[in-house]
Amino acid sequence: MITNFRTLFVRSAKNIARREEGATAIEFALLAFPFFALIGAILETGMFLLGSQVFDSAVDDASRAILVGDAKSYNAADFRNEICQHTFGLINCPDIKLRTRPIGSFSAANTSPPVDENGDWILNEKFDPGNSRQVILVEAYYKWNTFLGFDFGFSKYGSATVISAARVFMNEPF
Repeated sequence: MITNFRTLFVRSAKNIARREEGATAIEFALLAFPFFALIGAILETGMFLLGSQVFDSAVDDASRAILVGDAKSYNAADFRNEICQHTFGLINCPDIKLRTRPIGSFSAANTSPPVDENGDWILNEKFDPGNSRQVILVEAYYKWNTFLGFDFGFSKYGSATVISAARVFMNEPF
């Protein structure tokens, strides 16, 4: 009786080992999480890089208004709106922080971190488009919040990554 049971058990075990009906489901279960995590990281990184490039280009385009003297009557909100016209909805415009000021020379263009180590803003916003033939430093910052929480390896502050754009130029004679 025990021999028959042992033979039956061994035969059943071999039959189960030969079956492949659930192999695809098991393989999918093992590989699904890493696959979708990789796809998510690619999409997250792509959105971050796109947002960063759009933000940089928007600041570049908006800085032209200062360069040619069109921004003499602007305040910080007007310049922020000028930037926002070029962001295609990727940036939440009221969250943009600005510092625009005349500096003595191109070599005097220094920036400082806009946030502390906890990710809190420490930037004193200022908007001064300067006068004719003055060297101007335009700084714009935005906290980019991640959708899936992936760490890009870029500089992180709190739960956000700060993207920035800076321009240094001499105003045209206006």
